[in-house]
Amino acid sequence: MPEQRYAIWGAAGHAKVLGSLIALRGGRIVALFDRQELPPVLPGVPLFVGEAGFARWADSEPMPDQVIGLVAIGGARGRDRMDILQLFRERGLRLASLVHPDSSVCATATLGAGTQVLAQAVVAADARIGEACIVNHRASVDHECVLGDGVHVAPGATLCGLVTLGDNVMIGAGAVVLPRMRIGENSVIGAGAVVTRDVPAGSVVFGNPARPVRTLSQDKDSHDAL
Repeated sequence: MPEQRYAIWGAAGHAKVLGSLIALRGGRIVALFDRQELPPVLPGVPLFVGEAGFARWADSEPMPDQVIGLVAIGGARGRDRMDILQLFRERGLRLASLVHPDSSVCATATLGAGTQVLAQAVVAADARIGEACIVNHRASVDHECVLGDGVHVAPGATLCGLVTLGDNVMIGAGAVVLPRMRIGENSVIGAGAVVTRDVPAGSVVFGNPARPVRTLSQDKDSHDAL
């Protein structure tokens, strides 16, 4: 089998996580992209800055459809992940999910393009996960959950069965969402929170039981909420 090649947007800590996983799967990262010049995080991998740098790389790549594009942007930045995924799609990169071999993804679950399932995470029966999502280390997505695009389930968080998350939701580390809860798009669930009732779109909630602390009114708010 030929070596699989990857290109990653995001040149900070999450790129290291994906780099380790790609190496474990026998692949190779051929390019990194970021909006700013950063110290190298993956030795020997060239960094291209901004969309102009990405365009230069894409113009020089003879077979972009043979390169898998991944987005290494964590936190509550689902819209950013979706924007970059669309950029990859427009330039013909291959889009695929990435699953750690030390995770458990049920055969009846579905994963959207660009979604990452990291070590010791669980995605259970009939769960449906959208594009550009992150199910981080030790996170659990139980049966029949539905996750929109750009969702991030942080390390150790638990979604019980039949939970529905809108687009760009951030579930903080160690949070628990009880069964059948619905969380509206662009919401942030704080680390360690326990969600016992539905959460309206654009809300930030913390505590046990989780209670609203503010409403997100600007795009940058969701990036910095945690």
